[in-house]
Amino acid sequence: MNISPTTSPEPQGWRAKLHEVIYESEKPEGKAFDVALLSCILISIVVVILDSVQTLHAKYGELFYVLEWVFTVIFTIEYILRLICIRRPLKYVFSAFGIIDLLAIIPTYLSFVIAGAQSLLVLRALRLLRIFRIFRLVHFLSELRFLSTAVASSLRKISIFILFVLTLVVILGSIIYLVEGPENGFTSIPQSIYWAIVTITTVGYGDIAPATPLGKVIASFVMLLGYGIIAVPTGIVTTEMALAVRKREQSNHACPSCGREGHDRDAKHCKYCGAAL
Repeated sequence: MNISPTTSPEPQGWRAKLHEVIYESEKPEGKAFDVALLSCILISIVVVILDSVQTLHAKYGELFYVLEWVFTVIFTIEYILRLICIRRPLKYVFSAFGIIDLLAIIPTYLSFVIAGAQSLLVLRALRLLRIFRIFRLVHFLSELRFLSTAVASSLRKISIFILFVLTLVVILGSIIYLVEGPENGFTSIPQSIYWAIVTITTVGYGDIAPATPLGKVIASFVMLLGYGIIAVPTGIVTTEMALAVRKREQSNHACPSCGREGHDRDAKHCKYCGAAL
């Protein structure tokens, strides 16, 4: 009997049960676990936010500190259990959710060596992304994947476009520096480039403004150019999103080996590690 090299047996015994509870939300116990996890995430975020208020910190600082460690221990145990119940834990560690889960517990331990690292605990808010899977909001998950795919596909084009814009603001900044000069606030080319960036992005702080007629004409050109420039990356991402929408709808079933999602509904094997689904 031939056995595929990428196929491995499903987790058995307590590991299989643990996998169902932690990674799957179809069964009642899995959904209960995820809802309890989300509740802990929400409460821990509220604690971090309230602790940043000086009056509350002075009055309830010790309580916030204890709660912070309680939630850190809970999330640490949960993270370890996620690694235990899958056959390829490194796949989970380097996945998006794995990195987010790790970032949720690291700041508290870093506080021993880096003062103020606890403020990074607000990164736990990223874990709320799990709500899309927990309540089976497949449409939201699909749109999130479409957006991720579109942005990733657009990075190269947008990078080239940004390089073009940077070249353009250097040229425009140099021109306005020659036209206006230090007497009108354009004391250097870097200062003038700053003005060009603020103007072309339509932010317009107003701390520097051209005073000469020619400078105002150039400024008007830069302002109008800014509207066209803003539309370009939007069009690039929109085009990539339209291409991503054409892909087949994916399932939210988690691989029992690596814990990753995003497989086709008729898939028999994980497209990331090859394990049987």
